[in-house]
Amino acid sequence: MATSKSGKKKTPEEEAQALDGARWEAVEEATELLHEEEYHAALVALRDVLKADPQNAYAYYFTAIALFESGELEAARDAYRAALKVAPSHLGARVALSHVLRMTGDLRGAIKEGLAALSQAPGDGDVLHALGLAYHARGDKPAAKKYLEAFLDSRPEFETATEVRALLAQMESQ
Repeated sequence: MATSKSGKKKTPEEEAQALDGARWEAVEEATELLHEEEYHAALVALRDVLKADPQNAYAYYFTAIALFESGELEAARDAYRAALKVAPSHLGARVALSHVLRMTGDLRGAIKEGLAALSQAPGDGDVLHALGLAYHARGDKPAAKKYLEAFLDSRPEFETATEVRALLAQMESQ
């Protein structure tokens, strides 16, 4: 057990929290680069973070985002999977992986990840949206409608809600 600055021994929870804080701090520069849409520079910074700490789930997650934004869907998929390997409860990575799998045509995988996320966070709007889109892509209209309507019940942001309402209307007209 490590000791704090006051000389008092840290609990395992405090040690885990300190490690998590250090891992988050390690990716701060890269997240700023992502906000500035400097994806290549962010990838370089994240590569350095991962060289120093290959267990940093945040670094894998933000690497996936940079790759996705750069149009590298397969590489983004792999980075999201790496994030989940070191942090299986990372909901954002699981939801994003579901979207990427859907976009690359792996509809079965997209639904599997979406259902795993749903069991982790029942009623989460992002999860419901991902599942609804995955079922829609698979052509399962009843399941898509169920999850997309549940997504709308979660009070999503206006733009996404409008897109989902349009998709539901299109599904009804077919």
